[in-house]
Amino acid sequence: MGLQEEDKNNLVGRAFAQALRQEYAASQEAARRAGGGQRGANRAAANARTGLTLEEAQQILNVEKLDTELIKKNYEYLFNANDKAKGGSFYLQSKVVRAKERLEQEFESKTSEKEEST
Repeated sequence: MGLQEEDKNNLVGRAFAQALRQEYAASQEAARRAGGGQRGANRAAANARTGLTLEEAQQILNVEKLDTELIKKNYEYLFNANDKAKGGSFYLQSKVVRAKERLEQEFESKTSEKEEST
């Protein structure tokens, strides 16, 4: 192996290591913003599963707090309003479904946290 090829390998190795450090730092920052510790990790995992943050899900379904009745009411209205058979958008309907799933995950998470603390 020539000197130039060794330099290329070293350069690629350094670039990979730097990218890995940046990705780790970004994931740590995301967990910190989500509340830190295990709670932050759980929230980041829920965000990844649905592709939405809690705040985005609340905006989509027009709810400020985890009120299951209001979530259900708004979900049904928006889901039906965006029915493709009625000229609606499948994309928007999918966003409504993901928002409901994200809020349900948050509700389950808060319920299990309360059960663990009692």
